[in-house]
Amino acid sequence: MEAEELMRALTLWLVALVVALLPVGAVAQGVADPALRAKADALVAILDGRGAYDTYFAASFRDKVPQAQFATIVAQLRATLGAPQTIESLTATSAWSADLVVGYARGTASVRLALDPAAPHAATGLLITGTAARDDSLAKIEAEFRALPGASGFGLYALGDGKPEPILEYRADIVAPLGSAFKLWVLAELARQVAADERHWADVVKVGAPSLPSGVLQTWPAGSPATLQTLATLMISISDNTATDTLLTTLGRAKVDAMAEGAGGSVPVMTTREMFALKGDAALAKDWGAGSVVDRRALLVDHAVKIATTKLDMSVFAGKPVAVDSVEWFASPAAMAGLLDRLRAADDTTRAILAVNAGVDPGIAARFRYVGFKGGGEPGVLSLNYLVQAKDGRWYAATGNWHRADDAVNELRFAGLMGRALAVLAAR
Repeated sequence: MEAEELMRALTLWLVALVVALLPVGAVAQGVADPALRAKADALVAILDGRGAYDTYFAASFRDKVPQAQFATIVAQLRATLGAPQTIESLTATSAWSADLVVGYARGTASVRLALDPAAPHAATGLLITGTAARDDSLAKIEAEFRALPGASGFGLYALGDGKPEPILEYRADIVAPLGSAFKLWVLAELARQVAADERHWADVVKVGAPSLPSGVLQTWPAGSPATLQTLATLMISISDNTATDTLLTTLGRAKVDAMAEGAGGSVPVMTTREMFALKGDAALAKDWGAGSVVDRRALLVDHAVKIATTKLDMSVFAGKPVAVDSVEWFASPAAMAGLLDRLRAADDTTRAILAVNAGVDPGIAARFRYVGFKGGGEPGVLSLNYLVQAKDGRWYAATGNWHRADDAVNELRFAGLMGRALAVLAAR
């Protein structure tokens, strides 16, 4: 019950976030005004219900988060973590904003704080980005994975010279839908072609046919030029679907299929446009689900014109799972760990692309030397995959999935589990 209460609290915080705009001429990133430290220290009393809400927060925040709602949220955090005690760390992101780690009696909370640059420097933004229990363990995390409704899987691995060495596995050999995490296959094939001198990161290609969001390239003029590195960065960091389809087509489906199959994934590898089109057509989705690999490849060829010209519509999901057990990309946690290990061994550019979006709260990311990430999701499907290097130089992979065909899954609950796994790993 405590974990469920915490997820509800985090959901409220996400809804309540007030974006703080820094003024022109703000001090360079990482240089904090002394008032920021003082305001951070005063936050402990606020989170304990003892501070002056009306004077601590700006009117813009109070309008978004009434005091009664705020009191409910901090009470839920105290019920889960105990009393707030101190600011354990402060990392300035500007003169007037910082990422904090707040120490509670039974754990920590990662907090983003933003202030008004004008005196008295009232708080304009406050967001809880994650929590960790001091007495957490992999055994507790595994128990919560087992309690998830639907189907889930998880694997935590040490990476070295040989195959990934399991630290903890739960259904790690069972294939599951990946959502956009399949884009790691595309990145791995691009990295292979660059290493083989078949392509170069600076090669320029034309952006292909638009897919649906996520991403931004679907709004760009047709045929806009972009480098392979730009496309790969957009594909991984913001899960740009049009960038993905452009890369997959450029690299060649047969070669991406070979990479995916060699990495323990399903083939043929659909483009995102193909996936949306198939999910939106009940007859095609049924044929895809019943077909063999050969049948599916033929289906994509036979219906290529229809798929290319159909009007894509995100409302096909309507917040509910659609063909998540068939029209998807599939791999097991163990296979994804092997893929992450392959990407670890690629060049610096590949690892840098993976690290643009850490996919975990800053307080946890700061405990590692390196964090690479790619997730994936749609209604009923979640997959989160991390490649991390500890401060002592050792490498690890953490990969998990959760899906159900009958209902949506709770993104915050699942992200919390994966974040806790990384936090426990960092403390080992």
